[in-house]
Amino acid sequence: MPALFICMLLLSACENSLDDIKKIASKEEDQPKSTSRDVDVIYSDSAKVKARMLAPLMIELDDQTKGYQEMPKGVKVIFFDENLQEKGTITSDYAIRLEKENTITFRKNVVATNAQGEKFKSEELIYDQTAKKLYSTKPVQITMTNGNIMNGTGFKSNESLYPWTIDQATGIIHVDEKTEQ
Repeated sequence: MPALFICMLLLSACENSLDDIKKIASKEEDQPKSTSRDVDVIYSDSAKVKARMLAPLMIELDDQTKGYQEMPKGVKVIFFDENLQEKGTITSDYAIRLEKENTITFRKNVVATNAQGEKFKSEELIYDQTAKKLYSTKPVQITMTNGNIMNGTGFKSNESLYPWTIDQATGIIHVDEKTEQ
């Protein structure tokens, strides 16, 4: 009888619960596909350079439910015109590119500039690569080259950051007091 009891105890000790198996499997799925340091990527369309992305660290995850590249230590994207002249930049402390949605979300200390020299600051900026639109639903501040400052609760633009619209705008507008009457 004691031998039967020991045999049953050993057999039951080898059993894994389905929950434990699922936990182990999900941990393996969440592992990065690749990790790259000092990333320098050139984006082109129809053999024309459109942008360059620089990031100190990029983590890529690719499976059926999650496909993304994460830049947890910041990113800088430089946009170019057809003559390879810089026409704008976006920098942030963090960014994530979601493959299925075809978006890049920039977060934390986001600063973007356009070809006109206007500077956009926000805590979040989303680039919809399919629609070729940039937008934010977070507070935004735009500093224009003449020193005028616009603040708003959101922002929309094309990918060149010009023209743009700002939601619920307030601002500081400089007025030249030496106007003739």
